[in-house]
Amino acid sequence: MSRRHHLMQITALTGVAALALTACGEGGGGGGDGETYKIGVTQIVSHPSLDAAPEGFKSAFEEEGMEVEWDEQNAQGEQATASNIAGTFANDDKDLILAIATPTAQAAAQSIQDKPIVFTAVTDPQEAGLVDSWEEPGGNVTGTSDMNPVKEQLELLKEIDPDVKTVGIVYSSGEANSQVQVDAAKEAAKELDLEIKEATVSNSSEVQQGLQSLDVDAVYVPTDNVVVSALETVIQYGEEKQVPILASEGDSVSRGAVATYGIDYESLGKQAGEMAIKILKEDADPASMPVEEQTELQLHVNPEAAKAQGIEIPQEVLDRADVVVGEDVEPQDPASAGEEG
Repeated sequence: MSRRHHLMQITALTGVAALALTACGEGGGGGGDGETYKIGVTQIVSHPSLDAAPEGFKSAFEEEGMEVEWDEQNAQGEQATASNIAGTFANDDKDLILAIATPTAQAAAQSIQDKPIVFTAVTDPQEAGLVDSWEEPGGNVTGTSDMNPVKEQLELLKEIDPDVKTVGIVYSSGEANSQVQVDAAKEAAKELDLEIKEATVSNSSEVQQGLQSLDVDAVYVPTDNVVVSALETVIQYGEEKQVPILASEGDSVSRGAVATYGIDYESLGKQAGEMAIKILKEDADPASMPVEEQTELQLHVNPEAAKAQGIEIPQEVLDRADVVVGEDVEPQDPASAGEEG
């Protein structure tokens, strides 16, 4: 289905979705206080960042004291499985669907028009065909974006290692969110005197081959679910080639990347949960609920990973880090924490 056709379909069915939401509030799985809501969760793959998102989402309901019957499904990286999950949810008596990451959100949006869908960990929902615009989604889909500050992240890389001239990016050809980040990296590279070299893969088993095809001074890992799920392969490449691995989110730094300005996926998931609660309890309309972003980023650094990859993180970067991975690093001055990022 083309993006234009998909958006036209969503717009045409907005009235039907609104009626369905009203019916759900009156007699569905969780209409009023004290009743149990039925929420389907569809996730494209498991890795620490994505796994944190549903935990944050659930915490919003726990804090609100709402009873929920959760139906959690994982596509294990298979788009066909994501489509099957969406088809099942479309026929189930669900009050709302949580879609985690772009591929599962696209599958849900294509199959489900009569239930509200809240996504999280989607980089560019408009480019992915999920909404008419960030400000006015226009259908039954809205949520929280994990659009990351690509330019600032590449600036951080240059600050850590000024000698970097070429940056490699391996990403999945099937993830629209990754192409958005690669395009942003190319644009930022023009101002930063960097050259971006790219390699596409279709699954995690191809990540090593993609890396070996590159001859670069550093590697940037976007929020690509295929690549992040194979991050250990990327880290091994960095150690073997003695090139720094720059991540897009904090969990990857904990796993062995050098640094990032990143978002907190648990907080992002909770933010999506708060949006879902407004839909379920306050009859908020997804069509007019702007897509939200996380505005407070954190600087994560991993000095031990940097050493293993042949570089040293400058002290001025360490001094302002919000999160320093590794027990051998002296704690930062609390007064300096959170000044940037």
